[in-house]
Amino acid sequence: MKIAVATTDGITVNEHFGRAKKFSIYNAAPPTFNLLKEIDVEPYATGQKDHAFDKVRFQEVAKVLEGCEKVFITKIGDKPAAALKEMGIKPVVYEGAIKDISL
Repeated sequence: MKIAVATTDGITVNEHFGRAKKFSIYNAAPPTFNLLKEIDVEPYATGQKDHAFDKVRFQEVAKVLEGCEKVFITKIGDKPAAALKEMGIKPVVYEGAIKDISL
């Protein structure tokens, strides 16, 4: 299964979807997680707490997640989560070690 992880250190899921500057893409078959690539992105969030859903900014981030079945993040807003689901990507709120992810 191909998954995306919002991580700043490559060891833990430790980033909010909107703040993520990078997503690590894995081929996951626990207990094995093979890193396929790391992709830098312009963060979706603008830095304003109550920013409106920005479809253009979202699509730029969503492009790098195409082909993934799940994305693991520490937090995600309702609108981006719904938009990911429409793309067939399940957002999973999780905080902890990548190696401990349960699919």
